[in-house]
Amino acid sequence: MRARRGEVRFATRVVRWRPCPRAATGILPGFPLLPATLASIPALLAPALALAQSSGVLEPLPLARLDFVLEFDGVVDEGGWELIDPLAMTMYSPVFDGPLTEETEIRLAYDDEYLYVAGRLHDSDPAGIEINTLYRDLYSGDDILAVVIDSYNDYETAVWFVSSPAGVRNDRTVANDAEFTQGMPMNSDWNAHWDVRTSIGDHGWHAEFRIPFSTLGFQVEDDVVTMGVIAYRFIPRKNERHTFPAIEPRWGGLGFAKPSRARRVTLEGVKQGKPVYLTPFALGGAGYLPALPDGADAWESDRDLTRELGMDLRWSPTSNLTVDLTVNTDFAQVEADDQQVNLTRFPLFFPEKRQFFQERASTFQFSTGGFTDRLFHSRRIGLEGGEIVRIFGGARAVGRLGGMDFGFLDMQLAGSDGESGENLGVLRLNQRIFNDYSSVGGMITSRLGNSGRDNVAVALDLSVRPLGDEYVSAKWARTFDEAIEEADGLATALFLARWERRRDDGFSYVFEGRRVGADFRPGLGFQSRRDFFSYGGELRYRHLMPDESSLQSVGFNLTGERFHLIEGRELESATLAPVFNLEFRTGHNLDFTATRSFEMLGDPFVIAGVEVPEGEYGFTEGKADLRFPRAKRFRGNYSVTAGTFYDGARIGVSGNPTFTFSRHFELGGGYEVNRVSFPERSTGVTTQVWRLKTQFAYDARLSLTLFGQYSNVAELTSVNARLRYHFSEGTDLWLVWNEGLNMERANGLDPRLPLSAGRSFMIKYTRALVF
Repeated sequence: MRARRGEVRFATRVVRWRPCPRAATGILPGFPLLPATLASIPALLAPALALAQSSGVLEPLPLARLDFVLEFDGVVDEGGWELIDPLAMTMYSPVFDGPLTEETEIRLAYDDEYLYVAGRLHDSDPAGIEINTLYRDLYSGDDILAVVIDSYNDYETAVWFVSSPAGVRNDRTVANDAEFTQGMPMNSDWNAHWDVRTSIGDHGWHAEFRIPFSTLGFQVEDDVVTMGVIAYRFIPRKNERHTFPAIEPRWGGLGFAKPSRARRVTLEGVKQGKPVYLTPFALGGAGYLPALPDGADAWESDRDLTRELGMDLRWSPTSNLTVDLTVNTDFAQVEADDQQVNLTRFPLFFPEKRQFFQERASTFQFSTGGFTDRLFHSRRIGLEGGEIVRIFGGARAVGRLGGMDFGFLDMQLAGSDGESGENLGVLRLNQRIFNDYSSVGGMITSRLGNSGRDNVAVALDLSVRPLGDEYVSAKWARTFDEAIEEADGLATALFLARWERRRDDGFSYVFEGRRVGADFRPGLGFQSRRDFFSYGGELRYRHLMPDESSLQSVGFNLTGERFHLIEGRELESATLAPVFNLEFRTGHNLDFTATRSFEMLGDPFVIAGVEVPEGEYGFTEGKADLRFPRAKRFRGNYSVTAGTFYDGARIGVSGNPTFTFSRHFELGGGYEVNRVSFPERSTGVTTQVWRLKTQFAYDARLSLTLFGQYSNVAELTSVNARLRYHFSEGTDLWLVWNEGLNMERANGLDPRLPLSAGRSFMIKYTRALVF
C-alpha cells in the first residue's frame, strides 16, 4: 500500500507457525458406537500423530518495555512507538491468508503497571467506519480492535478486551479453550478495570488500551512472565478480520480467540501492584405485591420499603491470586432472565449473570455431561424456586500456582420460608500433568445447615491429550444428601468417559458414555436427569471451500445418544440427528436438521397445561436455522420446525431480529410460537413468547434499557427497565424498575386478579475506592 504524506509504513511479513495442536469446535453428544468405527480408530489417529510429531513451537516473543512518556489520549503519535515493530497481521476471513485490503498496525508494550495495546487502523474510506452503539458490552456491528490475553499461560483460559472507534468497551472471558464441549465458553457478563482512548482521523482510527496487571493476573518465573496473546481487527462492512498470529479458520467459530492458538510473549521485571478495590453500595426502594387475605373480597397491597448498605472488596495479594469479599450482597441491577417455554419433561437452565461470580468462573467448571449439566452452578446461590434468598456475605478466591488452578467459595445465606440459614461452599483444584493440555482435578461442594438438609458432593476428573487432536477424559462424582435414604454408592454416583478428536476441518468425532445413579443429587449443581446410563457420540466432517467460492465451508454432522434405565436396562430415550451446514463468507449460516426421537414415559408430564400420557413414542422433526452475521445493522437468528411430536404433531417458528438505528438507539425483538396438537385426543396448545428490548445510549456513560416480555403460558407480561450513569469503573448510579402484569385477570377467580402482579423500584449507588 502506498504511504500517505506524513506517515511511516513498515514492511511486514507473515510468519507461519504451528504450536502444538489443541482444540476445535464444540461437539454435542451423539452417535452410537459401531464396531466398524472402533476398528478404524487407529487409522484415524495416524494423521494427528504425524502432525504432532512434525509441529514446532516458536520461542516466546519478548515484548518491549516503554522507555518514553506516553500521553494516553487515543492518538498513537509518540515517536517511541516507531521503534517497536508492529505485529505481523494475517487475514483470517473472509479468505485466510488473503491480501489485507486495509493496513493494520498493532503494537504491544508494557511498563511497571500496565500492558499497552496501540493500534493504527488505517482505512481508505474513513466515512465507512462503523460506530453503531455507545452501549457498553454490546456488539452491534462496529469496527473493533481487540486483544485476547492468556495471562496465566495455561492454553485454556483468557481475558478478552474489545473497543470500537468510539472508545466503547467490551470485556469478556474465555474458558475451555473456546470449545463448546462444556457449555458456552465465552462469558460477556465479566467486567474488569481497564481503560481505552480512541480517535478518528482522515486516514482511519487509532486506539490505545491500558490494562493494569492487577486486572490480568499472572505467574512469575525467574523474574519473567509468559503470556499468550492474540490481537485482531474486524472491519464489518467487508466481513474482514485481521489476526496476529496467523490462525487458520480450521479451529472453528471462535478460533480467532482460542488461548491455545495465542502467540507466547514474555515480559521482564513486572511487579504487579496490589490495589484494594473497595466498593460500598447504598440501595433504596419500594416494592408492591398484591395480597388476598383469607375471607377478603378485595385484593390488598403488600408494600415493602428497602434500605440497604453493603460492600464488595477485591484484593490481589499476589499476582496469581484474587480474593473477593462481599457483605450484604445485592444484585438489584442484574438484567432479567429471558422467559422460556418448556416443551420437555426436564428442567430449564438459566445462565449466571451476577458479576460477583464471574472472575475466572471457568476455574469452578465441572461438567457432568451435555451442554448444561454441571456439579456446580452458581445460580443455586441466593435463588430458591425463583425467589431471592438474602445473602449475608461471603468470600471467593481464585488463582493459579505452578500448574495448578484453584478456586474457593464460601457464602452464608439467610433462611427462607421459616427454615434456618445455610452455608454454601465450593473447593476446586485442577493440576496440569504430562503437558499443557492434560490435567487431573477434584471438586467438593457443600450445602450445610438448611433445616437438616445437608448436601455434600465430591468429584474427580481426568483429561489427557495423548497425541495430536485426540482427547480422553474420565469423571467420577458422588453426593451425600441427608434428606434422602441413599441406596448405595452406585446409586449416588456419576461416571463419565469421553474420547474425542477436536478440530473443525476434515473428520472429527466424539464418543461418550455416562452412568448417573437415581440418588445423585448435587445440591449446588444442575442435573437434568438421573437414574440412567447412556452412550452416544458424534461424527463430523467439515470441508473448507476454495478461496473463490462464496461458501466458507460445508459441513455434515451425525449425532445420536441412547438413554437406558439402570434397573431393567430398558430404553428410555434415544435421538439420531443428521445436520447439514452451509457457512457463507458473508457471515451467514444455514443449518438443516432432521431428528428422530424415541421416548418411553413411565409417568405423564404436562406441556403448557396439556398432558402427554405415559407410554412409548417415536417421532421425527425437521428444522431449518438461518443466522445472519452479527456485524450487520439488521441481524438475528430465525428457525422453522415441523414434524410429529409424541402422539401428535408440532409446528414451531422463532425469530429474534435486531436493528441498529444509530449509535444511540437499538431495537431488538423476539418471537417464538409452537403449535402442539394431539388430534387423536382432540386436544392441543399454542405457546407464545414475545420479547422486546430497546437500548438507548446518550454516550458511553448514560444508558437506558427497556426489556419487555410476554408469555401466554404464564399469562404474564414482565417489564425490566434499567437506567445507568457510569461515572468510572466500579462507580455507577442505577435506577431499576420491575413490573409484572396479569394478562388474564378473570382466571376463574373472584375477585379477579389485579392488573399488577408485582412492582419494585430501586435506586442503587456504588462507589469504587482504590487503595
